[in-house]
Order: sequence, then C-alpha cells, then structure tokens
Amino acid sequence: MRLALGIEYDGTGFQGWQRLSHANSVQSAVESALSFVADAPIEVQCAGRTDAGVHALCQVVHCDTAAQRPPRGWMLGANSRLPCSVTVRWAVPVPDAFHARHGARARRYRYRILNRPVRPSLQRDYLAWERLPLDAEAMHRAAQVLLGEHDFSAFRAAQCQATHAMREMQQISVRRDGEEVVIDVRANAFLHHMVRNIVGSLLPIGRGERPEWWMGELLRGRDRTVAGATALPQGLTFIGPLYPAHWGLPAEATL
Repeated sequence: MRLALGIEYDGTGFQGWQRLSHANSVQSAVESALSFVADAPIEVQCAGRTDAGVHALCQVVHCDTAAQRPPRGWMLGANSRLPCSVTVRWAVPVPDAFHARHGARARRYRYRILNRPVRPSLQRDYLAWERLPLDAEAMHRAAQVLLGEHDFSAFRAAQCQATHAMREMQQISVRRDGEEVVIDVRANAFLHHMVRNIVGSLLPIGRGERPEWWMGELLRGRDRTVAGATALPQGLTFIGPLYPAHWGLPAEATL
C-alpha cells in the first residue's frame, strides 16, 4: 500500500528535512514515528527538501508499507511518537503511481519580513527582520520579471545538485501587511536556496539601493556572485506542493 501524508513542522530545531547521520532532521523523525506505527522500517519521499531553520505548513510525503492501518491510525499513531514541532495533519491511501516529488505540479513558499526599526522577540524564529524601510510595491514590480520559464542560475546555491537551472515561475508577489512584508512564490520546482536568494536580491531594491530593473539584469546575467546575499532561513515557510485532482488529496494540496 502507498500512503500520502501532509506534514507540518517547525524547522528551528532541525538541520533541514533530509535524513542525516550526524544531526536531527525532520525526515528521520517522521520515518521513526511511521516505522513505530507500521512495526516495520519505513522510508518516505518528500515533495521538496527544506534547509535548516525553514518551516513547512504542508510538506507532502509518500511511503510504501504492508501494514494495514486506517488513515486516522497512521495520523494519530505517528503524532504520538513525534516531537511537538512536527505534526502529521492527514494521511491518505493513494495509487502506487503517486509520487510526492515527481507528481507535484507546483510548489509554494512564503517569506515574511518584519520591517521596523527594532528586532522581534515574539515569532523571532518565523520572521526575518529588516530595520530600514522597504518599498514593497517596488519589490513587487521588480519581481514580475521572474515570471515564466527562465534559467535561474543567478539565484542558485553553489552546492545545488540540480541537473539544470531552468524553472517555471508561476506566481510571485510582494505585499505589505502592517509591519510585515510578505513575499509569496509559486513555481513548478525550486533550486537550492532559490527563494532565499531571490528575497536577498529584492531587499536592496526595497531599500532603494538598487533600481527595479536590476532583477532583470541579474536574471539575464546568470551570475550568482553579483546577486544579493542569501536571506536568512527563519522567514521562510514551505506552504506546500500542488497535485492534480485525480490523486484525491486534501484541497490544500490539490490544483
């Protein structure tokens, strides 16, 4: 049987999603909990790996198991063994053809910036902080050049293992919500550090240090060394992937 699960986690205490031999990872915690419920070893495949300190609202994973449990049993049983920072929100049996990574048609991220003169105390693990005033409208206009299919090498980490840098940016928006500047991004897939590098390049535009057309210049130049610094992980949350409706997943994971 193949099972799909939606997982929420606070990435603060983990060294990212991917299983590691030397540090805590979300994947290891999830696999350990599911293995307990199944009474057999279980490995999971995720829709998109996240870095240390990055959170997820609805990471989607799949696993194969011979154990027969109702969906509620998988959900409640796993949650009884998981730390408070990780929660299985739902579990759904799916056909064997479903694949959490390869089947996703879109992935969504949100980056939140507290934009005020003093640093945060509350929610400091879920917000980046910028003390200088940001022009969210200028950042939004500048970001629209990224829409469509492009080579995103300028926003790709040096250690990125993807075979190519072509990605389709489906939506990107920047808006102000009180003291916060919120950046929402949706693409078919993302490169390593791609969202954080895009945010890091939008910040100088928001501060008025770079013109709006600079984003287009970076995109065309494909040179990571001249783009902005990588934004901090704390502000980033993986909202989740989207799949075709025929897989029967909950609405938050369905196109």
